[in-house]
Amino acid sequence: MTAGRGERLILASASAARRTMLAGAGVTFVVQAADVDEPAIKASLPHVDPAELATELARAKALAVSRHDPDAWVLGGDQTLEFDGGLVSKAPSLSAARERLTAMRGRSHRLHSGAALARGGQLVWSGVDTVTLTMRDFSDAFLDAYLATEGEALLGCVGSYRLEGMGAQLFEVVDGDYFTVLGLPLWPVLTELRRAGVLVT
Repeated sequence: MTAGRGERLILASASAARRTMLAGAGVTFVVQAADVDEPAIKASLPHVDPAELATELARAKALAVSRHDPDAWVLGGDQTLEFDGGLVSKAPSLSAARERLTAMRGRSHRLHSGAALARGGQLVWSGVDTVTLTMRDFSDAFLDAYLATEGEALLGCVGSYRLEGMGAQLFEVVDGDYFTVLGLPLWPVLTELRRAGVLVT
């Protein structure tokens, strides 16, 4: 439900999971994917903490769209995966996804979901939340079945899994918020949308 004064919200992300989360929470919005050069942003911040990088990417997306539609509130979101002391990007192929999942099997990694809200080409708020996930020691047979079932949809996921799908079976323990795993720190975002007047208080 939107506020009475008719504030507009744009989601500056092409993520289906973020769209589903916001829609499920009753938020009215339109989608306008941000045109930002993520590899260039990452390259310009080689020593930044992975959690801060998620926030920086979310800020860049929100600001890019806000500059073109200054009267709307713009929500940007991004996610980074930290494993074995380094940053993990989306797998370019299913064979790469297999290698990555094999490396993470039986071990823990961290997901950082950043979000940012902008208006009038100015950043209004940003935040990040982190979840620690521990994969179980799954068999090669399960991994084969998983990759065959999920297919190339996994290439759009930073960890080569979707917790809302068969990827839930990869895990033994998830310590943190479910929505953060999906790609958005939803509770802080909803708080800021109420503060902005996009949602009824």
